[in-house]
Amino acid sequence: MKKTLVIGASTNPNRYSYLAIERLRKHQIDVVALGLRLGTVAGVTISSEKAPYTDIDTVTLYIGPKRQPEYYDYVISLKPKRVIFNPGTENPQFYKLLQEQNILAEVACTLVLLGTNQY
Repeated sequence: MKKTLVIGASTNPNRYSYLAIERLRKHQIDVVALGLRLGTVAGVTISSEKAPYTDIDTVTLYIGPKRQPEYYDYVISLKPKRVIFNPGTENPQFYKLLQEQNILAEVACTLVLLGTNQY
């Protein structure tokens, strides 16, 4: 089963990361979450530590480009197949680093991909 890491996860139901976790789980996709504050969304525990997962298929970003550099090495170390840059997270510098590691940088919306069965 494909596993998705949500970076920028929030327990605030008004945040898109919250909605993404809920919808990923409704689609029976395994989810792990990384955020600034601990909590739980749809049965998924939000961690504040960069765990060394070995089975991440997709990373979906909900943090802006200014906060992303501290995650570059971490995301690359996970060796995901793709990284989804949701609206507001676009970052050409990060795309280039990912592409150099043969990781697909996809500029899209996780919620739209799920809603149109393109995830």
